[in-house]
Amino acid sequence: MDLGAFSISLAVKDIKVSKAFYEKLGFKDFGGDITQNWLIMKNGECVIGLFQGMFEKNLLTFNPGWDQDAKPLGKFSDVRSLQRKLKDQGVALTQEADETTTGPAYISLEDPDGNAILIDQHV
Repeated sequence: MDLGAFSISLAVKDIKVSKAFYEKLGFKDFGGDITQNWLIMKNGECVIGLFQGMFEKNLLTFNPGWDQDAKPLGKFSDVRSLQRKLKDQGVALTQEADETTTGPAYISLEDPDGNAILIDQHV
């Protein structure tokens, strides 16, 4: 099952403080808008998202249709197809995509330890 690009989405208390901290670890701005309290940072192939006031807890994030540079892929597994496969395997979803739509959509689930997983398709 190809889930697409991987990143960690961090629920931060102060995005400016977090940005400064991750810059010390070698991360650089990659996308987002700090004035809207979200920022994407990258260090090599490692991608983190800083989100202030948007999520309750940290998320493992996968983006079908994107490579690690957030560039669209010509061929990928649509989030609705992934949703069907997961449901067929008995995986409970906390948020489902509308099967009658195409294009951008997302699903969410939790692993057995309560870690949140977001599969967020932007294309």
